[in-house]
Amino acid sequence: MRFLSFHVDYFRYKVTEKGRSKVIEEILEENKENQVDNALVLFISMEKSDEAKTGIIEKEIIEIEKITKQLKVSTIVIIPFAHLFGQLSSLEYAFESFKKVESLLKLKDYSVLRLPFGWFNELEMKAKGHPLSRISRIFE
Repeated sequence: MRFLSFHVDYFRYKVTEKGRSKVIEEILEENKENQVDNALVLFISMEKSDEAKTGIIEKEIIEIEKITKQLKVSTIVIIPFAHLFGQLSSLEYAFESFKKVESLLKLKDYSVLRLPFGWFNELEMKAKGHPLSRISRIFE
């Protein structure tokens, strides 16, 4: 599992068209487009090796919590992002993992926006420019 994060003043997205994925999440009015302010935006990819690891998602949650506490941020954006150069997991595993990350963060009282799986999106964000505003992590 890998992620690239940005601390942003704002983040906006709008679903544009279906991707090439065989797993396509249903688009409803509430997930078609959205906007948040002062958030941690996470571009996350799930890797093939993650499928055999127990507790990998929990490790990621702990790291996300460390970052949000340092930044004093309670809003998190989760973006499924297959472009972080790892060997990707199965689509089904990735989709279920993103939903699990979302639910675990919500249980910890974060406001979470997860972009729909399997879709292309128009993205707009304004990243801050401080030492912790861009962080990447690889979980092995």
